[in-house]
Parts: sequence; C-alpha cells; structure tokens
Amino acid sequence: MTAETQQRILAAVDEGFDAQLATTQAFVAIPSTRGAEGPCQDMIGDLLRERGYEVDDWHINLDELKDLRGFGPIEHDFSKARTVVGTYRPASNAGKSLILQGHCDVVPTGPLEMWETPPFSPVIKDGRMYGRGACDMKSGTIAALYALDAIRKAGLKPTARIHFQSVIEEESTGVGALSTLQRGYRADACFIPEPTNGKMIRSQVGVIWFRLKVRGFPVHVFEAGAGSNAIMAAYHLVHALEKLEIAWNERAKADRHFKGVNHPINFNPGIIKGGDWASSVPAWCDVDCRIAVLPGWSIAECQKEILACVSAAARDHRFLSNNPPQVEWSGFLSEGYELVNSEAPEAAFAKAHSVVYGGAVEDRAFTALTDTRFYGLNHNIPSLCFGATGAAMHGFNEYVELESLRKATKAMALFIAEWCGVEKA
Repeated sequence: MTAETQQRILAAVDEGFDAQLATTQAFVAIPSTRGAEGPCQDMIGDLLRERGYEVDDWHINLDELKDLRGFGPIEHDFSKARTVVGTYRPASNAGKSLILQGHCDVVPTGPLEMWETPPFSPVIKDGRMYGRGACDMKSGTIAALYALDAIRKAGLKPTARIHFQSVIEEESTGVGALSTLQRGYRADACFIPEPTNGKMIRSQVGVIWFRLKVRGFPVHVFEAGAGSNAIMAAYHLVHALEKLEIAWNERAKADRHFKGVNHPINFNPGIIKGGDWASSVPAWCDVDCRIAVLPGWSIAECQKEILACVSAAARDHRFLSNNPPQVEWSGFLSEGYELVNSEAPEAAFAKAHSVVYGGAVEDRAFTALTDTRFYGLNHNIPSLCFGATGAAMHGFNEYVELESLRKATKAMALFIAEWCGVEKA
C-alpha cells in the first residue's frame, strides 16, 4: 500500500469523524444492559444494511452452544438474545479475510444519582465522551464500522471477505461470540477494538463466576446465640477465598507475562443478598463472586480448588461444618488467552500503527478478559485486541478520549487495508 493511499484513508477518517461521534452517541444512548440488547442489535443491523452488507441476524440457541469450549451458564431469560453479523464479500479475493467484532452489552449503571451526567444521555465535553458503554466498548464497535467507511470514501474496496460482528454477553459469559463460531463464521484473523489504551493485549486472564449459597438457622435476635447467622457465615467463606486469591497471585509470579503485573488475580464478591428481617437471625445468604485465572490454567482444576477452599472453610465453622454451603457456577467459565501464532496479522498492524502512532506497538498483560479467547483457543484464529483510551469502565462517569478514538480508528482502517488488501472501487 502506497503512502498516498494511506493518506487518503487517514483523511477519510478525519472527514467522517463528526458523523462517527454522532453515531457513537446514538449507540451509547441505548440502555443495552443484560437481556435488553435488542435495540442495539437493531441499530447495528440497520447501519450494516444501509452500507450494503449481507446481514445475518439470528436468535441464539443455547442448546447448540452448551457443549462448546468456553460456554458459561445462562440464568436469565435468553429468549430474545441475538447476534448480528454483516458480511462484505469482495469481487476478487486477493487479501486475507478478517473478523471485526464488538459487543453491545453494557454493565449496570449503579445508582443514577452518583453519575455527574445521565449514563444513557452521552455527553461530549473536554475532549471526552461520557456515558455507560462509551468506552467499553460501543465507541470501538462504531469505530470499526467507520474504519470500513473510510476505505470506501478513499475510493477503495477491500479484496478479502470481512465479517462485522455485533455480539452480546461479553460482560458475563461470552456466548455471543461463541455463537458466531457455532454459526460457522471464520477468518484468517480477528480484530476486536476494545479500549486498551493504545496497547496490544498480549495475554489476558480468564474468569470464573460462582455463587456461594449459605444457609443459617433463624431465631429472634434476642437469642441470637441459639441460631446461626448466614450472612456472617458467608463472610467467613469470603475471607477463606481471599486466602486462595493470595495463593493464586503467588502462582502467577511464574507466568512470563503476568510476573511483572502487581496482583493480576482479583477475587471479587460482587453481589450479596440475604436475610428477611432486621430482627431475625438470617437463614440464608447468597454471594455472587468473580475470580481470575491465568492462561494455561485449567478451569476444571481451578473449580476444584474453589470447592476445596469453601469446603475447608466450612469445616472450621460451627454451623457450616454440619450444614455445608453450596457452590453454583453462575456465568463465566473462561480460560485465559495468550496471543500466539499471530506473526502475520501483527506485522500488518505494526505497519498501520507506525504510520498513526509513530512507533512500535506496546504490549499489555490484561487483568480482565475479552472475546478474543474464543477465536484463538477454539479455532486457532489469531485475535488481536487494540483500541482507544478511556476510564471508569464499569464505574461512574465512564468515558472515552476522543483523540485516542480518532487514532485507533485510523490504525484500524490502515490495518484492514493492509491485511485484507484494497483495490480501486
């Protein structure tokens, strides 16, 4: 690709950037929390059809996924869950095929009064766009769409097949991405524009979700000693799991990518529900938990360690020793992923990155997870993850930095052109 072609593509990104931001704002304005992603998928489908892509829009069938590697259990109503894929098919095949994927699901907002601006009324100020999902990762999804637009506006068209995929459930199980593979979508490489602060995700953790179901013995609080408090018993188990977290972080010091990362294994008791009455010793308590695992660690073996930890802690408790808690697997059962066998797409991206950023690509060991794992682990499709800079993902006042988004869009457009090849439209 000539320097003149590169500059035409970069200029096209700049020319379309205001429209890109307007589309991103409209996308962020849709409250696509778990189970409510349909309107976002409708919007993506419309955007793809407007551009002439072949659109595949289907309801996800969990029975077709439950035996696949990386499947996590679904507990909510999944009857409206959909995946949307737009496919570009070239007139002539000269380049290498590509999957571009983004997820449209977002995490809950928390108390609205703790946001400075309403989370689903995205605001642009001081060079940032604020809103739930503005960073993670609706801006990246729309950036991928406008990167393709920029190639077209530059008077070019890709010479390889491209699948533009909008998935759900990235924040809780990943079955949206898994559904694309079950559907048969494949490519020579995958690119996911998650917000990575302008670094390439070299290695990422996996995640296990589980629920502690603790039972107590209810009595009136005036004779509390005669009963057993399920909430306090749950704290006993949480403290034991914190010791498991410490042990796993010691183990992580032997990992070649994570040995330099402080505390890569994070355990989080994220939801707690329990009790029925303030003056009754609570008879029940459920705690939903998340813990990370590193690439190469067996999910099954880690599950056994979690069960052993909970069992040992229960044996040391007056009530739980005879009334053991239950552990339910409640979402992610996801392996970690290391980017390997990816020399060719990385070389193509390195060229694009050098033009836009003026230097070599920096690597990042990521203490969260992305959907890249499904493509790499399940089908050996090298899966790159690179994107814009932002902050407060999963927190209040989430934002993406707009100039970083512009640069990430430019790098993505040049990478698509380099990897897939382009010819005059």
